[in-house]
Amino acid sequence: MIEIHNLTKHFDKIKAVDDVSVMIKEKTVFGLIGTNGAGKSTVLRMVSGVLKPDEGTVAVDNMPIYDNVEAKKKLFFIADEPYFFANANAQTMEHYYSGVYDNFDKVEFYKYLEKFNLDKRRRINTFSKGMKKQLALLLGICAHTKYILCDETFDGLDPVMRQGVKSIFAKEMEERGLTPVIASHNLRELEDICDHVGLLHKGGVLLSKDLEDMKCNIQKVQCVFSSLEDELKVLNGLTVLKKEQRGSLCTITVRCTREEVEARFATVDMIFYEVLPLSLEEIFISETEVVGYDIKKLILG
Repeated sequence: MIEIHNLTKHFDKIKAVDDVSVMIKEKTVFGLIGTNGAGKSTVLRMVSGVLKPDEGTVAVDNMPIYDNVEAKKKLFFIADEPYFFANANAQTMEHYYSGVYDNFDKVEFYKYLEKFNLDKRRRINTFSKGMKKQLALLLGICAHTKYILCDETFDGLDPVMRQGVKSIFAKEMEERGLTPVIASHNLRELEDICDHVGLLHKGGVLLSKDLEDMKCNIQKVQCVFSSLEDELKVLNGLTVLKKEQRGSLCTITVRCTREEVEARFATVDMIFYEVLPLSLEEIFISETEVVGYDIKKLILG
C-alpha cells in the first residue's frame, strides 16, 4: 500500500501540491486525474522519491520513500517525457535497468520489443514520441516492481497501442499483483481500466473514491411515464442530479442504488424504463457538482 499524508510542495512562491492525502491499495489501478498544473506530476515525483516534500509523508509498504533504496526498489516511475541516456538504444537501457532492478526480466523485455516492433539496436533519439512511451512502459513492466507510476501514460500512443498496454497491465496484475498508478488529464483515457480515482485541482485532492462504489450509488434511467402523477410519485424523495426531457422520453440521473430505483419504478405502471450504465465522465460530473465544482470546466475543457 502507498500512503500519502498531508503532502505539500512549493516551488518558490507557487504551492504546487497542497495538503494531499491519499491511500493507494495494492492490486488496483489508481487513476490520478487533473488539469495541466493541478499537481499530478509533482505528486508522482514525491511518491517515487525523486522530490522531497516540504511537508507531509509518503510511505510505500510502511517504508518512507525519500532516500530509501529498499522502498524505491518497489517502484518504477515513468515520467511524461521519459529520460534515456544520450545515444542509447533499447539494449543499452535494458543493461542499465537490469542492474538496478533485481527482478528485471530480460527475456520478457526482448519478446515485448518484437511484439511492439521496436528495434533493440536503433538509437532512441530517432524514435517518435509514441515509440519512446512504449519503450519506457516496457522497461517499467519488465522491471517487475510492485508498483508502476505512470505520468500521462497513454499520451502519444495510438488507440491500438493503448489497448495493448492496458492488456499488459491487466495480465501483470493478475499474474503478479502489479499496482499501476496512472496520472492523466483525460478522464476518457482511464474509463475502462481504473478501480479507484482521485481528482486533483489546484494542488489539492477534490475527490478520491472507489469507482465501483460511485457507480453503485448513482443511477441513470431512461424512461417513459404514463402520466405526470406517476413521474412525481417516482421522483418524490429521490435526489435527482440531472433530468432531460425529449418528447415523452425522460433521462434521469439519481443518487441511489439500483435496487432503490427498481423498487420506485415498480410502484407505478411504466410505459418503458431502463437503467443505463454510467460513464466515468458522467459519474465525476455528478460527484464534483455536489461539492460545488464543474468538472466539465476542470477536466473536459
